[in-house]
Amino acid sequence: MGERAGLRHGEENRLVPPSRISPPHTNSIFCRCLVKVMASNGSRYLFWCSNELTQFRIPEFHALSELFQINLKWVDQNEKMPWIILDLESESQARQILSRSLSVKYCIHLWGSGDGVPKMHEAVKAFPSEFKEPYFLESLSFKVYVEAFMKKLTMAQRVERIETFDYLPIKGPIRMKDPDVIFSYFEYYGDDQNRLDEHPRQAFFGRFIGDGQRHLMSKLSIKTRKFIGNTTMDPLLSLFMANLSLVRPNDLVLDPFVGTGSIPVAAAQFGAFILGSDIDFLVIHAKTRPSRWKQKIRAQDESMKANFQQYGLAAKYLDVVVADSSRPIWARKSILNAIVTDPPYGIRETILKVGTEKKDLVIPEEFLETHYPQKVEYGISDVFYDLLNFGAESLCERGRLAFWLPVNREEYSEERLPRHPNLVLKFNVEQVLSCHTSRRLLVMEKVTTKEGGRAVPQEAIPDFRDSIQSAYALDKKDRKERIKKFGHLNLNGKCSDTNKTADL
Repeated sequence: MGERAGLRHGEENRLVPPSRISPPHTNSIFCRCLVKVMASNGSRYLFWCSNELTQFRIPEFHALSELFQINLKWVDQNEKMPWIILDLESESQARQILSRSLSVKYCIHLWGSGDGVPKMHEAVKAFPSEFKEPYFLESLSFKVYVEAFMKKLTMAQRVERIETFDYLPIKGPIRMKDPDVIFSYFEYYGDDQNRLDEHPRQAFFGRFIGDGQRHLMSKLSIKTRKFIGNTTMDPLLSLFMANLSLVRPNDLVLDPFVGTGSIPVAAAQFGAFILGSDIDFLVIHAKTRPSRWKQKIRAQDESMKANFQQYGLAAKYLDVVVADSSRPIWARKSILNAIVTDPPYGIRETILKVGTEKKDLVIPEEFLETHYPQKVEYGISDVFYDLLNFGAESLCERGRLAFWLPVNREEYSEERLPRHPNLVLKFNVEQVLSCHTSRRLLVMEKVTTKEGGRAVPQEAIPDFRDSIQSAYALDKKDRKERIKKFGHLNLNGKCSDTNKTADL
């Protein structure tokens, strides 16, 4: 296919990942065939995924299928592979998933795949012609995108692979920038850089559908954000939390441990109206010491609201207030669509609530107006059980509560997770911090309202600070044994296969 394939000899590598394009609407024959393709049952779509935070991939697909009411038919579901293949009812369902997914880089309508290149070509040739021919018209410009997983291809190798599809009767002109149609070819050589096969283990070919939402990571990057703090959450994690919480446009979302507002920003990005609270007056009002290197004082215009203005989300910002989460100020009515938060663990931030250790404290009336209440330590078990009780009262039916729970990996047991009779666990996803500690994103859904239902602890949640201290107190021999069992430090979720999706 040479130049016919959309890649000219001598050109620089201009085959960047496919950009967002829409199918042309000018050709009536094309439109009629496209409707036929989109209405057909049994269409397979390959979602090429990022290799970052892979433990969120399957839960995110389940959440988005519920969000858009898509019946998922899994063809290839494997967290260790860089792709997911689904049997969908229409192309529009694939586009709905792409409109929210952070796991997916891009998606193709799969025309053929196989264990090796020859079998892939056989599958492409056998793919029904009525699905292929609408994209071979003379009026449609095209290009071919080539990618290999775990192998870098030269320009000559890319051209060589494109030439193997010369049996496709493509008639349209080549256009490297904004073509009407993009054909995508992928090769998979394995996932171990030291043990790669000489030839592709698997190959895929199809028509490009669209991109996922990974560009939001750059848009919401902490590096360029106006107001951040020591515990500002990574935007990718915040966006995953919003997806697993089924945050929809015009939802009302609360973060009761709002900090610098990274999680509400993600919720607002998906169209929700946000509220927040935090007991730390200085953080809420951007009066803390700057977190950026070499920054001595905060700028006068730094604020949480400034972040929303920066991203064009000011209309979604309702308000944040200084408040004690152990004594919620919010009305205990079922009005919240989601509560999405990251409670403090007592490591880089203190866990405090309003209170005093003095008995029978009486404040003279003349001092009440200017009195600032004292604070005492807020036990980590109380933090989570108060959060569950508040969520069970304040969430609307089918509303979701999402929060991070720090755990000692050696002592972790699902039976010891905090529970509430009105909430069911939907997702339990682990983010490994070290070989002995991790945190789990727990997503719960309100399914019923039982009068007087309370989250009564079976046993106290272990203090995360004690777990860290005891782990680092181990001698060298015990530490080696621990690593042998739980893996090495900072392996981004690969130490053990402990992620679970519940009640799906």
